[in-house]
Amino acid sequence: MTGRPAGHRFGDVRLSGRATIPRIIGRFVVPALFAALFAAPLWFMVVGSLRPAGLPPPRTLELLPPEPTVAAYARLPELIPLFRYLANSALVVALAVPLTVAVASLTGFGLRLLAPTARRRVVLGLLAVLLVPATAVWATRFELFRLAGVVDTYVPLLAPAVLAGSPFLVLLYAWSFGGVPETQLQAARLEGAGWLTVWRRVAMPQVRPATLAVAVLAFTFHWSNFIDPLLYLHSGDRYTYPLGLQFLRLLNPTDWPLLMAGCVVATVPCVLVFLLAQRILLHDDPLAALRSGGRR
Repeated sequence: MTGRPAGHRFGDVRLSGRATIPRIIGRFVVPALFAALFAAPLWFMVVGSLRPAGLPPPRTLELLPPEPTVAAYARLPELIPLFRYLANSALVVALAVPLTVAVASLTGFGLRLLAPTARRRVVLGLLAVLLVPATAVWATRFELFRLAGVVDTYVPLLAPAVLAGSPFLVLLYAWSFGGVPETQLQAARLEGAGWLTVWRRVAMPQVRPATLAVAVLAFTFHWSNFIDPLLYLHSGDRYTYPLGLQFLRLLNPTDWPLLMAGCVVATVPCVLVFLLAQRILLHDDPLAALRSGGRR
């Protein structure tokens, strides 16, 4: 017989088993370590919010405080109009996120349709705008909004969404639309579809991951936006939740469980939106993912 001895087959099995160990480490162990690293601050906030009133944050890692209590969460509505601030932030987000997605996707699609030379110039211009610090335009923006008579309204808070939020989001869409074949765009045009129809029915369905990423980034920005409400809002009934956290810190600067509870309330919506976007992205049918998520 000219075949391999049985021992070689066993050796192959052992080598194959050894080869899977780095794959398992790279696929499961390393992501788990990174997830634990990023989840540690969240767990620190949750544990700190469950400590009795007046106690400082733990100096060492602890899974749960000695006497966990939710008293800090019950005290939040007593010190600040919690639900009004949350509703105001939710209103701003509900208006700003779809507007950001629409403007960024339309701008990115228009950038995709440009000639290569013009596209490079526009990309360089967007990169130059991206390098401008936000602090450099605070005074100019405030004066423009004051002259327009929209200070103490939500218009200044929605203005970044009208400009696509950030040049980075436009570039993200432009890069994603670059993967749409030119033949599909031209075929839709030959069938009589306008560019808006091509954008909506041909291009957008193929860049769903980019849309989810832009929506999550826009949600996080507008939900946690502190500077714009601080600059433009004067009426207390229009304040958003980040301003409420600041007032909470001024009222009780040493009540760490209360401050941690406020931070947890501010962080939970962002975490839920991220998990929902991940579930929709990994699921073939977004509606089925939402239905199955609701059943669970």
